Amino acid sequence: MTQPKLTLLFDGGCPLCLREVSFLRSRDFSNSISFVDIDSPNYDPVLYCGISYREAMGRIHAINSSGEVLKDVRVFREAYRLVGLGWVYAPTTWPVLGPLVDEFYRLWARWRLPFTRRPSLDQLCKVRELSKEP
Repeated sequence: MTQPKLTLLFDGGCPLCLREVSFLRSRDFSNSISFVDIDSPNYDPVLYCGISYREAMGRIHAINSSGEVLKDVRVFREAYRLVGLGWVYAPTTWPVLGPLVDEFYRLWARWRLPFTRRPSLDQLCKVRELSKEP
């Protein structure tokens, strides 16, 4: 099996994230993207450039085939490019629109968990730590 061009880390407990991943999977005809559920008890940061559960839950991350870690809107831009829909996110590279979209994403990332009626990031991390105790 060939190495994916992008490994996208996503929150499998987030209904909106699941919808986005489902859409990308349905368009990824060349299997360019690997999807990793960070909410899985098997998620191991060591396998993914040391990106901790807390970091990954706080904002979207991906790793390209050269090992570079992508974050925030850059992840979506690359994922959509790989599935042939790069034009959707192309305007996010424009000088005026790009910073606005980046700021919108920062706000979204901050409020994603309460918006989707999930526990806070601190609560999720605490539950995860407790589940790993012997």
